[in-house]
Amino acid sequence: MVDRIVIDPVTRIEGHLRIEAQLEGGMVKAAYSSGTMFRGMELILQGRDPREAWIWAQRICGVCTTVHAHTSVNAVEAALGIEIPPNAALIRNLITGAQYIQDHVIHFYHLHALDWVDVAAALKADPAATSRLAQSISDWPLSSEDYFAGVKARVEKLVASGQLSLFTNGYWGHPAYQLPPEADLMAVAHYLEALTWQREVIKVHAVLGGKNPHLQTYLVGGMAAAVDGNSPNVINWERIDFLAARIKQMRDFVEQVYIPDVKAVASFYPEWWQLGAGHKNYMSYGGLQNGLRDDQATFTFNRGIILGGDLSTVHPVQQDKITEAIAHSYYEYSTGQESALHPFAGETKPKYTGPTPPYEQLGVDGPYSWLKAPRYDGQVMEVGPLARLLVAYGAGNTDVQALVNGALTELKLEPAALFSTLGRVAARALETAYLLNWMDTWLEALAGNMETGDLRIHDGTMWDPSTWPAEAEGWGFHEAPRGALGHWIKIKDKKILNYQAVVPSTWNAGPRDAQGQTGPYEASLEGTPVADPEKPLELLRTIHSFDPCLACAVHVVDADGKERVRVEVR
Repeated sequence: MVDRIVIDPVTRIEGHLRIEAQLEGGMVKAAYSSGTMFRGMELILQGRDPREAWIWAQRICGVCTTVHAHTSVNAVEAALGIEIPPNAALIRNLITGAQYIQDHVIHFYHLHALDWVDVAAALKADPAATSRLAQSISDWPLSSEDYFAGVKARVEKLVASGQLSLFTNGYWGHPAYQLPPEADLMAVAHYLEALTWQREVIKVHAVLGGKNPHLQTYLVGGMAAAVDGNSPNVINWERIDFLAARIKQMRDFVEQVYIPDVKAVASFYPEWWQLGAGHKNYMSYGGLQNGLRDDQATFTFNRGIILGGDLSTVHPVQQDKITEAIAHSYYEYSTGQESALHPFAGETKPKYTGPTPPYEQLGVDGPYSWLKAPRYDGQVMEVGPLARLLVAYGAGNTDVQALVNGALTELKLEPAALFSTLGRVAARALETAYLLNWMDTWLEALAGNMETGDLRIHDGTMWDPSTWPAEAEGWGFHEAPRGALGHWIKIKDKKILNYQAVVPSTWNAGPRDAQGQTGPYEASLEGTPVADPEKPLELLRTIHSFDPCLACAVHVVDADGKERVRVEVR
């Protein structure tokens, strides 16, 4: 007997995603990932001044916030041969590091935890036993019996009100939940604490970028966030102290709450170290430079590719081997539906040929997604924290190896266990610990430059378009929290001729290609057991482990400029 599961929309993500799965014998036989909105941001950028591209590109997403601005200025700088000053690189790294740490914590508690934590079961917990559990895994001060009794009372009040808000449609009581009630209550308490924590630590972006989301201090050639210890209106010693305090706040919560919770939750779900692997091909562009743009020896994240789960060999990344296919996408190419184009030659020509929504199921023999299918040298690649971790581990990054080996030893696992749904969860936690040390390093370096009088923040030598070549092209690369992000720009006569963004969720959520190769989401679901097809919690666990951001991958614009909807705030 074959059952078909449809999840539309997938919630607790950014954007619009539909997942369909065919079941056979209680397991997923085949899966299909569909982005259900048109992406048109590339069309908006055509004809604009390259120096303002980052402003528009940053609006690709309101969750990733800075990553598209960072990648966009990087692309223009590559096209024009610009190297930014060290202070600008440090500030960009601090902004990105803060984004990573906030994003990873938010993902675990607010987007993914409810796949493992039964909120309703927390009502059965004994606060005293919960306190003993919390104190056995961490020194976090908020762990008394009274504290957890208060959290339990808040949940009881919420349930009694009948206004469950975001908890309304959970699969509470599902047989796949395995945590004891005390662990559920502890996780719910930390879920609530993380809401306040993330609001405070992201103030780093307010200091360095003026606001969050959509920071305002990026410039082609550097940053507009001036540094001067003796000035009251720029990044001075007071703001350096403020940033140091926020980094300490990050560290305290990550080390005493987030990482212990990940370990605790994982210990109750050992089978999920064997589920959700997919193709086992992983790619990282590398980045967060501590030197020149292309000096890989100074990258915080290593660049490379792991093929077939073989950690003994890290293959180089050559951006000219990247293509996007559309055999199963709602687009057309001038070179034909079966072809694949490099982003420099990329085309964004929508052509919807699917069913009229709402529909019962996708027509999967033809196009079924608004996402293209990125490939590297014809091969499927997973990107994201797990890819970065594995590439760094295989490349001999000793800091990453120490973190990974320590965690594997504590959990009594082999490295191959990382090729899994829980592997992605663990990778985020380990990456957060890795980045906290870099946050301290970058802030100390910025303060050191200020002490010596090096206040350079912008290289304006190529700011004047009259100095530009008639034609130029550049690849901007970045490791966003969700994975390898690339922007490709072609400039002609001082304007953007072509602009293509290939984002992490396009790599991971893309559909099959002309050769029938499944995308990473699709492959990772194959073989997943499903206890209740009416409540496919197991599918959500693996999909959420990628942290989908479909807002990055699909966008819509009315070409005629017509008003589509008006919202009044009263």
